[in-house]
Amino acid sequence: MDNKLKRSIGFGSAFSIVIGTIIGSGIFFKQASVLDSAGSTTMALLAWIFGGLITLAAGLTIAEIGAQMPYTGGLYVYIENLYGRILDFMAGWMQIIVYGPAIIAAVAGFMSIMMTNFFGLNHSWRIPLALITVLAIGIMNFFENKVGAIFSVITTIAKMIPIAVIIICGICWGQQDAINQTVAEVSQHTSNFGVAVLATLFGYDGWILIAILGGEMKNLQKLLPRAIIAGITAVLAIYTLITIGVFRFIPANQIHQLGENTTTYLANAVFGAIGGKILSIGIIISMMGTLNGKMLTFPRIVYAMAKRGDLPFSKYLAYVTPKGKSPVVATLFIVLLALLMMIFFDPDHLSDLCVFTVYCFYLLAFFGIFILRKKNKAERPFSTPLYPFVPIIAILGGLFVLISELINDPAGVLLFAGIVIIGLPIFYAVKRMNKHRLH
Repeated sequence: MDNKLKRSIGFGSAFSIVIGTIIGSGIFFKQASVLDSAGSTTMALLAWIFGGLITLAAGLTIAEIGAQMPYTGGLYVYIENLYGRILDFMAGWMQIIVYGPAIIAAVAGFMSIMMTNFFGLNHSWRIPLALITVLAIGIMNFFENKVGAIFSVITTIAKMIPIAVIIICGICWGQQDAINQTVAEVSQHTSNFGVAVLATLFGYDGWILIAILGGEMKNLQKLLPRAIIAGITAVLAIYTLITIGVFRFIPANQIHQLGENTTTYLANAVFGAIGGKILSIGIIISMMGTLNGKMLTFPRIVYAMAKRGDLPFSKYLAYVTPKGKSPVVATLFIVLLALLMMIFFDPDHLSDLCVFTVYCFYLLAFFGIFILRKKNKAERPFSTPLYPFVPIIAILGGLFVLISELINDPAGVLLFAGIVIIGLPIFYAVKRMNKHRLH
């Protein structure tokens, strides 16, 4: 049996996956927390722009690295080629045990808030609804990658409708000043721009996941940089306009009071109860698309690691279906971990912690561009523009994220760092078991 993934993803699907995995719950549910942390609409808007520029610098840096390593696995593969097997395993372990399940759980958690509001259900329904949605999307990804890619295209088109409505209605009919509003209940002395930027980075996160599908792209060396850069640039423009629209339509103090219900309020205020429900459906579809993008990509990391024999039960985790070539056992594994995270963690807390965790390894990858430039003097398929300034911006942005979260939530950082470090004894235990089998 040919136990390989299909190369069937073109630019349209890749671009949709980038936008689909980025635009989801963050922009709809993080407006209040970004504003509360920033202390004013001006600083909150700057936080969204600053977060987007950090992400764009990161994307441009990774695009050069990814174009030189055209394989399935993304960050996992990059770290191995740059730093060797131990850090490579830790990068993969971090993504499949902490980051992937945490980000799926956070998005599903935010989506269930929207769903309980939509159906008028009690808050006790949030976790069951999140569990059902993740299971359903996980099952959909049992089929060949075209199914998930088509769903990404459909949901990306669908999510543009609520986004366009929020932007147009907010900017054209909003009565507030989008800048210079302050939040009365947040003291300017307690406002923290670093924490505000960290909150926006959850909204921007997901751009690197397209690299995980490298082995399934038709022409990765040209397609990957184009999809990453076009996707992040489009999202930066969209997020800036949505934020202006929200701040124009709802006073800052009211956003603070509404919290995670800001988007639901805006939908109902613009269109009334029925129109608000229709807009809410669009936002829920948007988040389903984000979940699908993540469910399409994270099992591929499990698959890539299992193919190498890096994980316990690798034989089963590397299994792909004979017809659709889908990594079904790896998908079930990610679904199970995400379900556990949903039960034990709050989505807002999870979102900040998963950004911190992944940026630890992003930083290693960003430094990798200097290693590759030194090694490879030959012509590259893609070169990061304004080198070395863009990679330096990506590195400084990464350090900014780590320091901000360490100051803001040292206990959460220690917990997630501990889960990642547990991977080291597992790596050596699996290695020892593999040696015994060979003998």
